[in-house]
Amino acid sequence: MGNVLNNLGSSVSQAVRARKRKRGADESADEGGDGSDLLDQSLQTPKRKKLVSTAKYIYQALFKEERNSDVTVHALGKQWHLHKVYLSQSPYFASMFNGSWREADEDYVHIEIIDPKITIESLYSVFGSLYMDEVVLDPKEIISTLATATLFQLDSLIERCAEVMVETTTAETAVLYYEAACEYGVKTVKESTFGWLLVNLLSFYHRAPRWLRLISVDLMVRLVSSADLYVVQTEFTIYLLLRYWMTLRIFPHEPAQDGAEHPQERYFAKRTSNVPFLATPQGGPFRPAFRAMRLQNLLNHHVDIQILRADKIIPMKWLHKPLLQQWTSLLTIDQSLDRLIECDDRVFLESCVRCGRILNENVLHKWRWTGFHFGLDLLLSSDTRSLRIRRHHRTEHERLLSLRVKRQFLVRVSLASLNELRQIKHQQTTPIISITLEKNEDTQLLVFDQELTFPVLVSLNMMLVPPPEEAPGKGGRKAKEKGAHPASSSRTSENQSAGAGGGGGGGGGSSSSTGTVESLDGGSSSNRVLLPNES
Repeated sequence: MGNVLNNLGSSVSQAVRARKRKRGADESADEGGDGSDLLDQSLQTPKRKKLVSTAKYIYQALFKEERNSDVTVHALGKQWHLHKVYLSQSPYFASMFNGSWREADEDYVHIEIIDPKITIESLYSVFGSLYMDEVVLDPKEIISTLATATLFQLDSLIERCAEVMVETTTAETAVLYYEAACEYGVKTVKESTFGWLLVNLLSFYHRAPRWLRLISVDLMVRLVSSADLYVVQTEFTIYLLLRYWMTLRIFPHEPAQDGAEHPQERYFAKRTSNVPFLATPQGGPFRPAFRAMRLQNLLNHHVDIQILRADKIIPMKWLHKPLLQQWTSLLTIDQSLDRLIECDDRVFLESCVRCGRILNENVLHKWRWTGFHFGLDLLLSSDTRSLRIRRHHRTEHERLLSLRVKRQFLVRVSLASLNELRQIKHQQTTPIISITLEKNEDTQLLVFDQELTFPVLVSLNMMLVPPPEEAPGKGGRKAKEKGAHPASSSRTSENQSAGAGGGGGGGGGSSSSTGTVESLDGGSSSNRVLLPNES
């Protein structure tokens, strides 16, 4: 037995010593050898390194110093000594040099520039971009660069210009960018700038006459007719803004200060002629913009009607049909003959009333839009986390309110938070909601997204009665229900008594943060648009 144990121990010791010798040999080989396996593996792995100086050398030697030029390009009275191989990145030049054009075999190209937006500086920038792997775009010259890139069909550069334009859209650039996007077919910029204007037209542009006067009639028509327009207070503020805008366009050389009444804004009411201004040759070009208003939503307060008549801008015959529609809807509701409001999204968006306000602080807000609401007194409240609506019914106002136990209406809510450039950094929109409320019943409209930051712009689209048989501005296109009645309207005023069925003329006021219900009224004898947070 002892021999067996001795033999086993000897075998184990020999095995351990053999393993140590082998490991020691391997380690010494690694330390003293050439590591050929690792070296081979490293050499066989490609290494990507950017030669920063290559592009700079090409740009400096070939473009700026014009070495070895094989073609001269003449444009706007200046000559560039360039290279066909680089210019051929542009489809414009590629077809010229590779096709049957005369310039294919010549070393001189003359380009007739007819676009006034293209400048020598933009030509220099665009030609230079063909010699570099990156391009520096100056926002101040971005429209000229876009125009030049479009001429030479440089899609990649056009995309870079579009990115810069979207990032730098402000009150100063929005209209200019929009017009350039329409001219050069840049869809992303057109949509972005139009969205910016929808949010800021009534909440900011009334204080910036130098930019407001740049808006063309066609663009104003698109903005005023859009259901996505953020209306501050009620739709009567659209009329006040149009009056101010028209004054700026008619008297372009009159000084106008931000936020102040234009010196000539009372020109319309002071005219001795009884001919409505829009019926005159001078006012004719502005007719489409005023026609784009939803006139039935301007007739909900006696002060508004007084202003319309005193200004003598809109022909009174324009108001006959909306007034008849409103009166018919009133009689129908008074007899409790109103029916369920049913219509498709298109008809709702074309007929709904638009109203809104600005919530400056994350505190409790309560408000109503006073005026004629077809027997509905609707209160809205924001409790910092949600937005609610209530059908307010007080017995002392029953003569002015609908006595039906239940009333149904349609509503859509949009909220927006803006960054320092007044660009939308977060937007929240509900679908079109059908709401039925009993007397003094309330319901939640939406819960605020966590991404929303204050101040928050609130925009409501509401339909309180069935829409007209023909949607406004869309003759011949009928709503679902035959014999339907026109959309309701709303108006706003600040710091007015909270009358249930009506309210007085408007004015400015401070935002409520104490839970007191504000009555918001958009009508005002002032000649500028007032905001809820203005005194």
